[in-house]
Amino acid sequence: MTKTDTSSRSGAARAAADTTTLEELERRATAHRDRPSYGHDALIACDRLVRIFTTDGVEVQALQGLDLLVKEGELMALVGASGSGKSTLMNILAGLDVPTAGAARVAGCDLLAMDGKARLRYRREVVGFVWQQTARNLLPYLTAAQNVALPMQLKGRAKRKAERAEELLAMLGIADARDRRPHQLSGGQQQRVAIAVALANNPSVLLADEPTGELDSATGEQVFAAFRRANEELGTTIVIVTHDQAVASEVRRTVAIRDGRTSSEVLRRTEVDEQGMESLVAREYAMLDRAGRLQLPAEYTQSLGMEHRVALELEQDHIGVWPDDAER
Repeated sequence: MTKTDTSSRSGAARAAADTTTLEELERRATAHRDRPSYGHDALIACDRLVRIFTTDGVEVQALQGLDLLVKEGELMALVGASGSGKSTLMNILAGLDVPTAGAARVAGCDLLAMDGKARLRYRREVVGFVWQQTARNLLPYLTAAQNVALPMQLKGRAKRKAERAEELLAMLGIADARDRRPHQLSGGQQQRVAIAVALANNPSVLLADEPTGELDSATGEQVFAAFRRANEELGTTIVIVTHDQAVASEVRRTVAIRDGRTSSEVLRRTEVDEQGMESLVAREYAMLDRAGRLQLPAEYTQSLGMEHRVALELEQDHIGVWPDDAER
């Protein structure tokens, strides 16, 4: 065989290998394009969300690659210590703040791509918001019915505003307060009127930031019952930020945020035993983000002396996690 023949065969082999590589890359690219996008079937989808604040030249990362999916019709709670990032997340979802990086979509709206006009329309039509401070939710010189009618008037829905206001106040159990101004209402009544205001334009999502924080436990239960009624009767998706464990334990799903990321999730479901008796069962899960990161509970890692590194072992139905023996 001549040198020329050998070179020709080598060149042909390289060409075949290159063709195979190109075909493989094209196949992978096609598979990636055909794969549904992250959160495609969720009403709220936060993908690796980052929010950085700069104060006096010092950067603070309030959100550090947070992932969160919320399905349409859910009633869920967000919990976390002060500074965990939960209020920052709520402000972003409410259209009051803009993420630094990542992606966030609510009811088909891209929260990073909206201009000022679109953001105003988003706050008016897509989301409703209930603040912790009762006085912040209502205009003091308007009656309860007038406060509820105002968002509809601003949107241009003047025809049914009085009727819609009456319906919402009746549904939330405060129809008798329709002609009272905020100072004539109790704290619980003010919050229920605030919920009616937030629901006035039939938003896709209702957000509430510590709505029972200034109320006693009995009144807080009444306010939460109003949220549940709105969720069940109107089908509104509701996300509540709360420190109140009584509220957190009342929802089917509670997501905990720690250090700017979702860290754990509690799911509650109803089970029926052999005697036909129903009971509510809660189970806590650690959250695994899209990069494969897992936040282990601090009490677990501290009790086993886990620092810096851990040993992993893949079993048939689980992954084992152990302290690093090299550090002992």
